[in-house]
Amino acid sequence: MKRQRFYMHLVVVGLMIYLSIVSACFAGSEITNQLKDTVDKVIEIVKDETLKNDHQARRAALRKTIDERFNYRQMVMRSLAKNWDARSDQERQEFIALFKSLLENSYANKLEAYRDEKINYLDEIIKGEYALIKTEVVRRSSTIGVDYKLINENGNWMVYDFVIEGVSMIRNYRSQFTKIIRRDSYEVLVQKLKEKINNIKQSSKTSEKL
Repeated sequence: MKRQRFYMHLVVVGLMIYLSIVSACFAGSEITNQLKDTVDKVIEIVKDETLKNDHQARRAALRKTIDERFNYRQMVMRSLAKNWDARSDQERQEFIALFKSLLENSYANKLEAYRDEKINYLDEIIKGEYALIKTEVVRRSSTIGVDYKLINENGNWMVYDFVIEGVSMIRNYRSQFTKIIRRDSYEVLVQKLKEKINNIKQSSKTSEKL
């Protein structure tokens, strides 16, 4: 019995050492650190009291920080899928600009609702030039899983998709975009995006007045 306890003790100690090593390696990952640096900057901006009453300055700061970590071209290519190939260079640039505006305004609205949630970085999976970073957002009433998909661009790991509670943003947009193009046309999709962006902006202005 004593020998069994001794062996069990060795197993537990060994497991603790192993987990501490894994934790240390994960905490020191350059990929995770790059993402964490961006998330930390975003939180600092949202919590900055000097920007609380300056909506435009806060949005500009958020936009700059997000743009440094998001790869909008990759997002659009994957969202349009085979419809990307059929587009001219001018159409591609226009759509990237629209998609960027849509995401910036939608993302900024959600970020501004931040209320001291805790963000835990759980795991990191690397496959060549691609990486997946698993995180969770801990709220008072719930915990939300958020996974970031990144691609390596000259040493910078850029986000091209994020998965919230198992739902991929890119897959969701691809489904919507494909449906509209098939049912109507690419031009109708562009018009709908413009209307959506205007609605978000108007809603944001209304919230400011309130």
